Amino acid sequence: MNITSSRSLELIYFDYGGGHRNASEALEHVFKEQYPHWNVRRVNLFSDVLRQLDPVHCLTKNSLKPCQSEDFYNTLLQRGLTYGFGLALPLTQRAIKLSSNAMEELLRQHWQGSQPDLVVSLIPNFNEVMFKALQTVQPQTPYVTVMTDMADVPPNFWQAKQDQFMICGSEMALRQSRQTGYREERIFKTTGMIIKPQFYVSSMSGDERWRRLEREKLRLDPDLPTAFIMFGGHGAKVAAAIVERLNNSNLAVQTIVMCGHNKELLQSFQGVKGCCPVGFTSDQVPYYMGLADFFIGKPGPGSLSEALHMGLPVIVNCDRSTMPQERPNVDWVRDNKLGLVVNNFKNIVAAVRWLLEGDRLTHFRQNAKSLDNRAVFEIPLLLDRMMDDTDEKTYRFSKYTS
Repeated sequence: MNITSSRSLELIYFDYGGGHRNASEALEHVFKEQYPHWNVRRVNLFSDVLRQLDPVHCLTKNSLKPCQSEDFYNTLLQRGLTYGFGLALPLTQRAIKLSSNAMEELLRQHWQGSQPDLVVSLIPNFNEVMFKALQTVQPQTPYVTVMTDMADVPPNFWQAKQDQFMICGSEMALRQSRQTGYREERIFKTTGMIIKPQFYVSSMSGDERWRRLEREKLRLDPDLPTAFIMFGGHGAKVAAAIVERLNNSNLAVQTIVMCGHNKELLQSFQGVKGCCPVGFTSDQVPYYMGLADFFIGKPGPGSLSEALHMGLPVIVNCDRSTMPQERPNVDWVRDNKLGLVVNNFKNIVAAVRWLLEGDRLTHFRQNAKSLDNRAVFEIPLLLDRMMDDTDEKTYRFSKYTS
């Protein structure tokens, strides 16, 4: 690493769900601590560059409550209205192609002003248009896509057929990159998905006495098995149905529910026995996971990776509402024996009962703890070395691949 070299890097994200923002914040945090000589900027593709092309923004900008397409998408997630997302993705890709000329012009204007030494995309769908725009104004600048999903589903969702760099967090994504046609020296694999550095900070979560004391502070029974329920940063109403079913069963189990920005969901849990509801928090998720015994939620790559890193076996769903890009995660959970998959959360009581029988919870916990995900620390090192080789006018990267 060249400590004396000052470099400029842009992390491109958007707010469709919370995973892309979380990944950008996690990488920014590591860069600030380990690469303080770098100038790292987080750029929201829509808010900072393409706002004027956002149809929802154009329709609402003069209203009392202006919003963006990201807000509309997140409202659908919050209400669990994700049926048909698989059909919508090809339409989205078609709309991007139709607007590509206007997008490229705005992107060229942006990069002519910012002049980055490296562009890192943490988002799908827009990699082709962003790469073309960057090539026009700064053809020498490396363009890197860091996949925050475990697979490229549907095809060309993440992996555009162009001469760029690709960082994958799974074996499936690595195979797909080769099949897409990327040169071997431009493909890199990390040990998992990006999770925030807070999850690596030493804590007392493995200390049973600490867990008991902290549960009591939250008015939870220190001896009861505890489920950690989370459906992203915007919450989801299905969490309420899960808690109700568990409370109405004869299971001796209690819950910690992360409600995120969903204030209505948070209020619905007030006074519910054996339930600890938590509003939006940017840095306390590891603490609450440390008090739990297992995870219940959707098979999102970020929340799955966080839970498993904390040693929590998972119960996830796979049904009509499961988004296409999350379906490979379900197979990964099954193949690695990391938890259970239900076809409907109406079956949550039977799933929890099965998980708590015998030594199954211990077995799944051991499998979870065997994973060693260090992606958030590996990626900045890879990017730094890419820049070293770029400075030397070479592209010999194979020695850095896993």
